[in-house]
Amino acid sequence: MHPLVEIHDEVREALSRRRPVVALESTVIAHGLPYPGNVETALAVEKAVRDAGAVPATVGIADGRFLVGMDRATVERFAQAPGVAKVSSRDIGAVIARGGLGATTVASSLVAADLAGIPVFSTAGIGGVHRGATETFDISADLVQFTRSRVAVVCAGAKSILCLKLTLEYLETLGVPVIGYGCDDFPAFYCRSSGLPNPQRIDDPHTLARALRAHWDLGLPGGALVTTPIDEEHALDRAEMEDVLRQALADAERAGVTGPALTPYLMKAISRATGGASAEANRAALIGTARTAGRLAVALAAEDARQDTGRDGTGHDGTGHDGTGRGGTGRVPAPSAAGPDREETR
Repeated sequence: MHPLVEIHDEVREALSRRRPVVALESTVIAHGLPYPGNVETALAVEKAVRDAGAVPATVGIADGRFLVGMDRATVERFAQAPGVAKVSSRDIGAVIARGGLGATTVASSLVAADLAGIPVFSTAGIGGVHRGATETFDISADLVQFTRSRVAVVCAGAKSILCLKLTLEYLETLGVPVIGYGCDDFPAFYCRSSGLPNPQRIDDPHTLARALRAHWDLGLPGGALVTTPIDEEHALDRAEMEDVLRQALADAERAGVTGPALTPYLMKAISRATGGASAEANRAALIGTARTAGRLAVALAAEDARQDTGRDGTGHDGTGHDGTGRGGTGRVPAPSAAGPDREETR
């Protein structure tokens, strides 16, 4: 294992036994809800992964290393420590060198997951192409990282504050597969539909696992985006959200809020305008995507085990490749527990 990656004992054991693991980000802990709601949400997300039959591995940076998997004490440390750095992929080296705490975003979490050999990651919503990007060139590092890390990202689409049409266009340009799990439309984080179609739809986790494995076995770069919408109970109305966003963007422009400060500004404005409903929707999306990611990890483990039965016992199929598309890491067999819940997400 890489010397700058420290894997929690439970996660290490799961990987060594080739059992399903799901990576999770830590930004939601250090830069999400106030304490103790941030801890409660983080533990609820981990529970959703466990309930699906996989092991959660929350990612962060501490004391000059990536952490892959956290115990309760470490989650509490990230939740309560002041001034925890928000770390995207470009910030990793500097934060590790300084030796402090770093809460990982989607992009930086994918770096750690790939290094650890974890093929599935879950988040509520990815970053993307910002509104007005034709002038500002403001595009999230998440999208580029999808082409670098061989990890499937399960999400409730992209944050609705973004330009989702351009986000999908840019993902197409980058060659990143976008697959709706049981849904035709690309979700919009708080909203079940953006009104834009997913390029592909797959309705069961085993077929989805085979699609991912085919992508990697063929040597195609990067990962894939798997979308699953927020449940109807917590979803917000798309038209109402668009009105709120339009007002929040106008307020931000008048206040001169730009760059990295824009997203948190808009998220706070949306929370105020929705009376806190957006915060509850965020929590629901985090838990829902974690559950789906857990099912996918179990299905991918089963697919890997099925493929392994056709090998010669050395992990090779006679072609000179190990079938992982990633130097032999990231392969996990089926757990002894029953397979994933095959109920479709609509």
